Amino acid sequence: PCLTEAHYKEMEDKVSSTLSGLEGELKGTYFPLTGMTKDVQQKLIDDHFLFKEGDRFLQAANACRYWPTGRGIYHNDKKTFLVWVNEEDHLRIISMQMGGDLGQVYRRLVSAVNDIEKRVPFSHHDRLGFLTFCPTNLGTTIRASVHIKLPKLAAKREKLEEVAARYSLQVRGTRGEHT
Repeated sequence: PCLTEAHYKEMEDKVSSTLSGLEGELKGTYFPLTGMTKDVQQKLIDDHFLFKEGDRFLQAANACRYWPTGRGIYHNDKKTFLVWVNEEDHLRIISMQMGGDLGQVYRRLVSAVNDIEKRVPFSHHDRLGFLTFCPTNLGTTIRASVHIKLPKLAAKREKLEEVAARYSLQVRGTRGEHT
């Protein structure tokens, strides 16, 4: 939360330049939020590809200062690989796809992380692991999510919560955290 507007822009420039060098299935395009129309932003948010401006917790932590300067999204043509720039963390690297091939999703993610880290080293602490803005993501910084539709079970919220608790799962709405 100590970054200046120039820091956000510098980080965006460095990251967008790095991402432009990706090849193969990771090859894509970077789209800065600055200058992006509200309609395009909303479409990307509705399609679960783009982040929204921070919630009250991020705002209280000054994570939204200078919004939208220095923020953007990179994605490949298939939108199976995305990088959010300066949302909450400096980088949020996302691999996703429809269907059940979790192995392919993971392989894409590992390939991307290795390729990006060769060009832009990640901050690492000997005791804490990889450093992030959000303390809950310290360490490996990996968070895995699987979105599945369970209309019959979801119709009975108490039963859904009971089943999820039994397997240490977290129920979220289709819009991710806090839904």
